[in-house]
Amino acid sequence: MSNPNLLLFFGEALVYVAVMIGLLHLRARVGLGVFIAALGVMHFLETYLAAVFYVQLPFGVISPGSAVLFSGKLMMILLLYVKEDAATVRQPIYGLLAGNFLTVALSLLLRRHDTVAIIPNRFADIAFIDEMGWLMVWGTTLLYFDSLIIILLYERLGRWLRRFVTIRFLVCGVAVLTFDQLGFYAALRFVNGAPMDVFWGGWMAKMMAAPFFAAAIGFYLNASRHPFLAISDRSLGDIFNDLTFRERYEDLLSRSGQDTLTGALDRGRFEGEGQQMMRDAVAQNAPVSLMIIDVDHLKGINDQFGHPEGDRVLRKLVETVRTKLRPTDRLFRYGGEEFVVLCPGLSYGDALARAEDIRLAASALVSTSNGHPVTASIGLSSTLADGAGIRELLSTADVRLYAAKSAGRNRVVGR
Repeated sequence: MSNPNLLLFFGEALVYVAVMIGLLHLRARVGLGVFIAALGVMHFLETYLAAVFYVQLPFGVISPGSAVLFSGKLMMILLLYVKEDAATVRQPIYGLLAGNFLTVALSLLLRRHDTVAIIPNRFADIAFIDEMGWLMVWGTTLLYFDSLIIILLYERLGRWLRRFVTIRFLVCGVAVLTFDQLGFYAALRFVNGAPMDVFWGGWMAKMMAAPFFAAAIGFYLNASRHPFLAISDRSLGDIFNDLTFRERYEDLLSRSGQDTLTGALDRGRFEGEGQQMMRDAVAQNAPVSLMIIDVDHLKGINDQFGHPEGDRVLRKLVETVRTKLRPTDRLFRYGGEEFVVLCPGLSYGDALARAEDIRLAASALVSTSNGHPVTASIGLSSTLADGAGIRELLSTADVRLYAAKSAGRNRVVGR
C-alpha cells in the first residue's frame, strides 16, 4: 500500500501546484480574487484532512492535508509575494484568520439550536465543528507567522543567493515547514492525542514536498521570464511593516491630530506634545524655543480674493515653513492664521536666526494670486529666560508677536 500512497501524494502535489500556479498566472484575466478564494477553500480541506485523514508511508504516518496542501499553500503565498508585493500577500493571510475566528464564533451560537433529525441516524456533529474551528484558528495563526518568516527569509537569502531562486524557495520551505510542523503537531497532540509518529511522518513528508514545490515554482518563474533575480531594494523592516499593516497604523497616527486644511499638526496635538517636550528638555537639561507665526493681513486677502485663496496662502506658508525646520521641530496650527513651532534643543540665538530665515522665505515664496508677497510676523521665546513651562513660553511669544505686528509687521521680535 505504501508505494501507491506515495504516488498519490506526488499526483496530488502536481495537480495542486499546476492549478494554483495557473490561477496566479492568469490573475490579470480572471482576477486575483480567484486565486485567493482557492487558497481559502484549500485551507478548510487541509485542516480537515490534517485532523482525521492519515495514510501509511515507508517513513511514517502522514496526512495529505498537511504535507501537500499546507506545504503548497505556504509556497504559493511566497510566490504571490514574489509576483506581487507584501501589501497584496497580506490580504489572504488576514482574510483566512478572520474567517477562522468567525467559524469558531458561529459554532458557539450554532450549538445552542434545538436541531431536528430530518434524515434517520444523521445528526449534526457540533463538537467536530468546534474542533475544526479551533484547529483552523491555530493553523492560521501559525500560517501568519510562517508567512512573515518565509518572506523575510526569502529577502535575506537574496543577498547571498540572488541568482538561485529555486534554492531560495527550497531553503525557505525547509526552514519554515519545520517550524510549522512543530507548532501544528503540538495542537494535534493537545486536541486529538496524536502520537509522535504523526510528527515525524509529517515532517518527512514536508521535507519531500519542499523540493518538489521549489522546483515547480523555479521552473515556472524561469519559463515565464519573471524578473525574479531582482531583490527588493526595501529594508526588511519596511517589508515587515507592510505585511503587518504597520504602515497603515503609522499613517493613521500621523494623520490623527492633523489640521485637515494645511497638514500641520492641530492644537490638540500641541497641548500634549508641548508638555512632553518640556519634560524631556528638563530631564536632558536642554533648551526649547517656541515661535508663533502669524500671516499678515490674511483677512484682507480673504476679502479681496475669497477664502479659497486665503486657504491656498495658508497651505503655501506651511509648506514654506517646513523647508526651514529640522526633523525634530514640530509645526502646529494654533488658530486661524496663527502657527506655533516648537524647537527642542534649539537655543535662543539659533532660534532667532531660524525665525528670521522663515520670515524671509515666507515673503519670497508666498504670494497672492496677483503676485503680491505675503509676509508673516513672528514672536519668539526660549527657556529658561522666558519661562520653564509651555504656557509661559506661549504667553511670552504671544506678547512679542503682538509687538511685531504693532511695529509694522513682517518682522521677528524676541527679547
